[in-house]
Amino acid sequence: MKFSRTLFSSSLLMAGARAFSPTRPAGIGRNSRSLGINSLATTASRAFSSSPLNANVLKLSDPQGELLDQVDVFIFDCDGVIWRGDSLIPGIPETLEQLRQAGKKCFFVTNNSTKSRAGYKKKFDGLGLNTVPAEEIFSSSFAAAAYLEQTNFKETNKKVYVIGEVGICEELDLIGVPYIGGPADNDKQPDMGPGGKMEIDEDVGAVIVGFDRMVNYYKIQYAQLAINELGAQFIATNLDAVTHLTDAQEWAGNGSMVGAIKGCTGQEPIVVGKPSPLMIDYLETKYGMDRSRICMVGDRLDTDVLFGTENGLKSLLVLSGVTTEEKLLSPENSITPDYYTDTINDFFVESKTAAS
Repeated sequence: MKFSRTLFSSSLLMAGARAFSPTRPAGIGRNSRSLGINSLATTASRAFSSSPLNANVLKLSDPQGELLDQVDVFIFDCDGVIWRGDSLIPGIPETLEQLRQAGKKCFFVTNNSTKSRAGYKKKFDGLGLNTVPAEEIFSSSFAAAAYLEQTNFKETNKKVYVIGEVGICEELDLIGVPYIGGPADNDKQPDMGPGGKMEIDEDVGAVIVGFDRMVNYYKIQYAQLAINELGAQFIATNLDAVTHLTDAQEWAGNGSMVGAIKGCTGQEPIVVGKPSPLMIDYLETKYGMDRSRICMVGDRLDTDVLFGTENGLKSLLVLSGVTTEEKLLSPENSITPDYYTDTINDFFVESKTAAS
């Protein structure tokens, strides 16, 4: 499987009004000190807030009439929807096949940056989902590289410092952007003896923070110096609080890594994963899709559902991942999907019942 070194088609790069605006939390007024993208960062500030719940969210009861007849394209989160950790959720291959037989397009968008698109293709194949083509898979590592490409980072002749795993590095290789850090710094320790000082590469122009199971103090200090002393951009692949490394429990997510860098720099990151509009802008431009006929399906309120509601899509929450029904229906929750259900297998529950 070969992957194009050009992440964005010329049509996307020229789609002025549809150009990617990454997410910076509302109320943040940090000046961008590199790439000359202060106006972009300002435009990117978006208040991802929803109205308080006025009524209980509807549980999907008529999949055909409420959902399938209204949707041409499904965008699925992966972890908690398609699989948990490295375990495929039972029934998923059959459900995806039924969707395709019904003429639905399917895309898979994950905030997990540990793998590149090529790496995720291998995971899909390993789980028996080998009918999913690479072109339908989008990761936040791809989104980070896409953001750098659209903002012409390569023309600055700067480097990226990576806190993260091989997925980010592979995507940067595809667009020809030099980087340091990542897995190469897994075992490094700073000199913290008397007079100890960490020397950093003066050409670092951006720091990308993705999920990193080998994050350490060396990486945190390097990022801190690059952002605070060199004015490097602070880019986060996502802010997920927890993730599914295994199917036995939840594990601390990339929000913990990003939080460490926020704490020592006082800066807010540019977020390129969900709920940022980058990937839906890309899909809309590349495939000419109608947003009103697209449904985002995920297990997280603050990323998946928000990605749908803030970008003009339908949204469906599944309870097969991190969000419980109690949390969804709680008066404290202000993020409202159109519907919710237990798993995507419920799309065809009647036909499966009849078949059995």
